[in-house]
Order: sequence, then structure tokens, then C-alpha cells
Amino acid sequence: MSRRYDSEEAKRIIREKAFELFSLKGYNQTSVGDIAKASGCSKGHIYYHFENKEKLFVLLAQNSMHQWYTKWMENESNYSSATEKWYGMANHVLYNYQTPLLKAGQELGANPTSSPESVQKLYELAVVPMSTYRSIFLEGIERGEFENGNVDEWTALLGTWLGGLCQLTNTQPLQSLEPLFEQAITIFLSSIKERGK
Repeated sequence: MSRRYDSEEAKRIIREKAFELFSLKGYNQTSVGDIAKASGCSKGHIYYHFENKEKLFVLLAQNSMHQWYTKWMENESNYSSATEKWYGMANHVLYNYQTPLLKAGQELGANPTSSPESVQKLYELAVVPMSTYRSIFLEGIERGEFENGNVDEWTALLGTWLGGLCQLTNTQPLQSLEPLFEQAITIFLSSIKERGK
């Protein structure tokens, strides 16, 4: 008697094995054949469930960003003010920037054969942290911690500043970067702090 094909289980295994391969080998060096071999599913099943390698990778990257956000939300309640949340967020960004899929995503984004739609979806993942940053600024204004200012401008500035600092995670131990990330928050918040607070 043949075993019944479990579509959801097959998708789970394909996602799991693809994540491992993209993390280990990168995007360009991972083929659909590699994913099929590792998952024990046929190429046909992979194309049936995910259409192509690009779309499978984008889905994995979206899931990864969802996990980043979920992890932050689980810790956010540990901070009693927007100022404290910013120091917590800097630490969260520092320790959660180097995701296993980061380099593979950069490869996909730089590959001239990648579809503009897939590249756009990867860029749109930045909306998640940026909207989270924005909400902390808004909370700080509402609570009287920060002056009433241009929240979108602040979000862009501090978001890109933290993103730039994250490049140092490629060459330096994360713990050694904690004071630098903390200093970035101190400098930025001192410029928007509600006067007299």
C-alpha cells in the first residue's frame, strides 16, 4: 500500500531544507536540484508548491523577518519607556542582524537575472523594522519623552544609522559593538529629547 502524499508536510520539509542550503551555500550556489535531493521531494513538487527558487527564497526571507518582529514584541514589554525601548531595540538589531539568510538575500538582490518583483519584495522587508522604529518614536512623543518632530525623518535617519553600524558585525565580535550601538542611541535621542526632561 502506498503512503499518502502529505502536501503540508512536504512544504514544511522543503522550506526547512531550502533554508539550511541557502544559509550554508548561498543563493547562487543552491539549485532546485539541491533542494529536491535534501528534502526527498521531486523538483516537480518544489515548483508546484513554490513556483521557483526565487519565490521560495522570498517566502523564507519574509518568515525570517516575521521572526525578528515576533522576537522584538516578546521583549518589548520589558521596557518601561520609549527611551528604554530604543536602547533595547539597538541591542535587538545588533544581535539579530546577521540572520542565516542575509548573505543569500544580498546575492539574490545583486543578481541581474533576479526578477524585479522578487528584489522589490526583499527591499520591502525593511518596512517591518522601520515601522517598529516609528512606533517607538511616536510613543516617546505621546509620553512627553521626545519633542514633537518629524517622525518619518527620525525613522529614516536612525534606521539607516543602525543599518550602517550593522556592517561592523561582519568583522567585529557583537559584544564589542554594544557600547557603539548604545552611544548611537544616546547621541540621537539627546537631539530630540523634550527640553526640561
